[in-house]
Amino acid sequence: MNKKSIKKVAVIIAVIIALIGAIAFVIMGVKDVMNYAQPAKSESGKYLFVYFVGNDPEQERIHFAVSKDGYNFEALNGNQPVIIQNLGKRSVRDPYILKGQDGYYYIIGTDMKSAEGWTSNHALVTWKSKDLITWTDETIIDIRDFGGTYSETTRAWAPQAIWDAEKQAYMVYWAHSTVWNDIAQMYYAYTTDFKTLTEPQLLYERPGIQTIDGDIACSEEKGLYYLYFKHDEDQTIAYVTSENLTGPYESEPVVVSLATTGVEGSEIYNITGTDQWVMIMDEYGTDRFFMQQTSDFENFKPVKAEDYSMEFFPRHGSVVAITDDEYKALVEKYGK
Repeated sequence: MNKKSIKKVAVIIAVIIALIGAIAFVIMGVKDVMNYAQPAKSESGKYLFVYFVGNDPEQERIHFAVSKDGYNFEALNGNQPVIIQNLGKRSVRDPYILKGQDGYYYIIGTDMKSAEGWTSNHALVTWKSKDLITWTDETIIDIRDFGGTYSETTRAWAPQAIWDAEKQAYMVYWAHSTVWNDIAQMYYAYTTDFKTLTEPQLLYERPGIQTIDGDIACSEEKGLYYLYFKHDEDQTIAYVTSENLTGPYESEPVVVSLATTGVEGSEIYNITGTDQWVMIMDEYGTDRFFMQQTSDFENFKPVKAEDYSMEFFPRHGSVVAITDDEYKALVEKYGK
């Protein structure tokens, strides 16, 4: 082969390599696009997001935001509080809302004023409402009242609740620590009225590692409960599973959060009438929330930033499905 032929072959090879690279680039680009979740279409109703906004006492209040689709939320009341706590610490963090079996809505939160220190709280706070506008029965549930080691409680953080049909009661669970054990673990107790609790029991612990911000979801198809929590080692969200609501949760933690910064305070909720579940989490270092989506509780895809909005600087909170009429009443009462 003469020099001219060799040069021609080299040019052809270079062109082929360039084409292969271009094709690979396009494929990777398509792959990246396909890795985002497609927002699901809600079949009925609207959504209410309950949250607080900061660490100052006047920011540790109950705030509301609403959404028509479960992805794009607008703050109500000009992003000012809709509930101001009158008992206990008079400051509330990490509010969780659920609709009870009796048709009432319940909010349960951390009775805490962070200005007093991160190991200064020992109680939960609750409210109830029939219409989401008038909130009554504010109650402080002081974990110290159980005596023994509970009398030295230093954290009762981020409580949530889930209905246990077998026991016909709500299982309330939270991150708990004491003077004697400063490493928070997940504890649970039962209630029927959100005013009193049975004696707390250990739900899940990771010896020597803080375990906070628990959030339990049930996969009826798999017969599994998923306990999501803040994976403290790398500031992500992970899950463990159990066939029973109260455990044991003995599987190895699986990290599922896709955010590139530290996150906490995750909450997962269903897009009504679909098999899609949205997980939101507090990117506490960026003043924003991250959103991702799943259909099986294990494999998540991020939701594109342009496909969701929570532009009111929320902190740890929760979402509940509401009716069209409830949405209308909230907007008429508080405005956007």
